[in-house]
Amino acid sequence: MKTNTFSPPRHQVRQEFLTKKLFYLRDLKKRTYGFLLFFVPLVSWWFMVSPVLAYPDFQAFIKKNSGRSVDCAFCHANSNGPEGNGPGQIGSLTPEEFDRLNFARGAFDPGRNVNSPILNAFGNRVIRELGKKKFIEIKNHPADLAKALDPKVDLDGDGIPDVQEFLDGTHPLKNTDGDPGRLFLANFLKNHTQILLLLFATLFTLYGLNNLLRGFARFFEAEDGEGGR
Repeated sequence: MKTNTFSPPRHQVRQEFLTKKLFYLRDLKKRTYGFLLFFVPLVSWWFMVSPVLAYPDFQAFIKKNSGRSVDCAFCHANSNGPEGNGPGQIGSLTPEEFDRLNFARGAFDPGRNVNSPILNAFGNRVIRELGKKKFIEIKNHPADLAKALDPKVDLDGDGIPDVQEFLDGTHPLKNTDGDPGRLFLANFLKNHTQILLLLFATLFTLYGLNNLLRGFARFFEAEDGEGGR
């Protein structure tokens, strides 16, 4: 005796499959949204509160190489470093400044238009030229920073390139802070034409004044001679 088994129509089986798949996709979508709602704020919070490294390796190298002590203002906007609530420190940043900070943190390759609010012009220049990845590598060999940067750039315009100021321990953004001998030579070369003209003008003035005084002396000698006759 044969047993008749009921098989639903093929289109009904397909419809049930599609319905289950739709429910699965909707559930996956809800889970994905839930994950993003949790994960995105968490990552944003981590970026905002994660510590900002000041890399004291470079300060130690400058002191050892030049004998001069420098503070965090060599590269940072605040002389006390990036941590804190003062101007140029992470605790006082606006949302727009946080965006610039996070952009700079992700600038691993050179050539990015970095303008971090916790760095000064020299610090931002270093990240723009080298990228964060190369910079982190160099921090273990701070002397290589002078070799990696463009040797011609002089941000403060004092005639001493930034890389030389780094080695000398003088501030690359203060045109009055520099090795006295280098500053004298740089300013002489920059203004040598005016200096030479002033020197020649002074010499001619002294020459003329000397001749004038000699003329007066001869005149009075002649007057005395005539008066004695």
